Amino acid sequence: MKMSMKSIKALILAVIFCAVGIAGYLFYEHRTYKEAVVVSPYVTEVKKLSDYSDVVKGTVNDCNVYIFDSGVEGGTMLIFGGTHAEEPACNTAALLFTENLKVTQGKVIVIDRINTSASTNTRMGEAYPRFYTIETPWGEKTFRFGDRAANPLDSWPDPEVYIHYPSGQNLAYVDIRNINRNWPGKADGLLTERTAYAAMELIKQEGVDMTLDFHEAELEYAVENTIVAHEKANEVAAMTSMLLTSQVFDVAIGMEFSPTELHGLSHREVGDFSDAASMLVEVAEPMLDRIRGITDEELLMSGKDRFVMKAGEHGLLYAPIDENGWPITKRIARHVETATTIIEVNNMVHPDQTILIEGIPSYEEIMANGPGAYYHDPATADPAYVYYCLLYTSDAADEED
Repeated sequence: MKMSMKSIKALILAVIFCAVGIAGYLFYEHRTYKEAVVVSPYVTEVKKLSDYSDVVKGTVNDCNVYIFDSGVEGGTMLIFGGTHAEEPACNTAALLFTENLKVTQGKVIVIDRINTSASTNTRMGEAYPRFYTIETPWGEKTFRFGDRAANPLDSWPDPEVYIHYPSGQNLAYVDIRNINRNWPGKADGLLTERTAYAAMELIKQEGVDMTLDFHEAELEYAVENTIVAHEKANEVAAMTSMLLTSQVFDVAIGMEFSPTELHGLSHREVGDFSDAASMLVEVAEPMLDRIRGITDEELLMSGKDRFVMKAGEHGLLYAPIDENGWPITKRIARHVETATTIIEVNNMVHPDQTILIEGIPSYEEIMANGPGAYYHDPATADPAYVYYCLLYTSDAADEED
């Protein structure tokens, strides 16, 4: 029996509404998912970024700021991840510090996700996974996967051309939502401009001596497996590169000078607009390569891709890759080891800025045990030490924290 035209239309509408409903739920679940953080018991204070400047108060980017102050005179370091939410070894490496750090001299400040908005977004047309998980002794720990730039729902409209403040340099329109094109920030700008401004206020008010910005990059990108350093940090970065390359890493980590005429990047503007010596560290992530295969969680976690390997065989890459790939364990381990070595080297170069830390596993330990061995179960932790990433307003923050 043939269906009437009305029945066919009704069926089509029902299918459309069903698809829209499912998609809407999936987007909502991703955007509102809250990542639990079990902060180290040696934390001395947890602030919000808006405590340093209210220009981000009530926004998704009013992130938690974890402060580990020994009370013993020494240096101050800011470590932050989450600049680009499609680079997962960055927020997870920062989280490893947040959950395990003990500082016995000086002060360390950690931000897990500095552009939280980007983790609620996805790259259109790329079929990115919404979430990824890391195995732990107590089960799977789930993280949001995101995009390079902040969510358009949180920052609009994009300009035809983004004009960086205060340099006046013209950049791509989408870079208005990329926090690593927005330093040193702008108090009355759009979301990422205000986020960078508030972070600069943190750096100034806390007397930060050096900053480290965690990143990942495609193997096709020339600035790969390297420390990019402001001239204030050149000596420390160079010595760190030599030590890690000769003694620890199987793939060398280089050192690059921060370009003086390329504006908006943390390694340039933080050093120029504060007393801090600013650095940025990159590690290889095959999932970001344009020549990759299926963009799924397996690729994200294993870092294995036969198409990227084939490109390497033809000399088209700036980092080596073989059948072992670049797994997230290795990427996190490199970031953590780089940060701890920078601290050790800076202690030698600038004894007045000495920072002494405990509780952070070595490269070899992370490679052997996996990063999940160092994350703690929020279900069994003391609620006083459980915080959440992704709180939209200051009122919600008070309720959750």
